[in-house]
Amino acid sequence: MEVVSIERSTYEELLTSFNSFVAQMRALADRGTDKKLGDWLDNQDVCQILNISPRTLQTLRDNGTLAFSQIYRKVYYKPEDVESILHVVADRDKESKMNNLKTSSL
Repeated sequence: MEVVSIERSTYEELLTSFNSFVAQMRALADRGTDKKLGDWLDNQDVCQILNISPRTLQTLRDNGTLAFSQIYRKVYYKPEDVESILHVVADRDKESKMNNLKTSSL
């Protein structure tokens, strides 16, 4: 083992810089926690919640109805964005059922 000797002022500067770095890393970690990254939903979760097919989910993304984030090839959705379109999907189901009833009665 080799012993290295440095001046006290150099050691204190190094320690101050290190503590500053640690504080910045903690702030970044807290920012990530505030966004609740662990709560994001994937395609399968959203399809189950909305009771829709993957293709319908793709259409909702394509036409801008549902916001999403993509990391590499994986797509994620904020729970609040999914909740905000529950009524859109429910309205589409009602319209579809009404149209099916009209065409079947003709």
